Amino acid sequence: MRSAPNTDLVATNIVWLRQALELVGRLDDATFARAPRTLAGYKVGSHLRHILEFYECFLSGIEWLHIDYDARRRDETVEGSRLAASDRIRLLIRRLEHDPRLLEDTALLVRIEDAAGRAGDPWLSSSIGRELQALSSHTIHHFALIAVTLTAHGVAVDPDFGMSPSTIRFKSTQVVAA
Repeated sequence: MRSAPNTDLVATNIVWLRQALELVGRLDDATFARAPRTLAGYKVGSHLRHILEFYECFLSGIEWLHIDYDARRRDETVEGSRLAASDRIRLLIRRLEHDPRLLEDTALLVRIEDAAGRAGDPWLSSSIGRELQALSSHTIHHFALIAVTLTAHGVAVDPDFGMSPSTIRFKSTQVVAA
């Protein structure tokens, strides 16, 4: 018996959000909310807020089958508070776990990034599955930036954190040269 088309994609995104929740729980407030001296402007909390707001735009957009990732709230509370970030992550996990619309690969439209500055139709065709895949890649990308930020803070990071699963699999197949 075949599972719903997006089951694995939903599960993958939940894994990333649980990984983010675990990370937030390990950090102190200063490491979460402040940029390291050597990377002005790069804050763990800012990257995490950005990730979470993409998920929120996606989940709000599937109700109307129109997703606008530029319509983020840019809620500074989340980037400055580990508690607010943790609460938001838990809420997103619950929504991903319980929204039956995510399991079908329904067609939808996605607004082009910075569409206000472009001519023509600002909407592109996509699907729920394609957007779940894009969210996964987007999250991994920002996890990599979080890893760099944490390293600059002097915090040890798992070497696989922020690395694409396909890269991890590829690396595991390579024989280490002696």
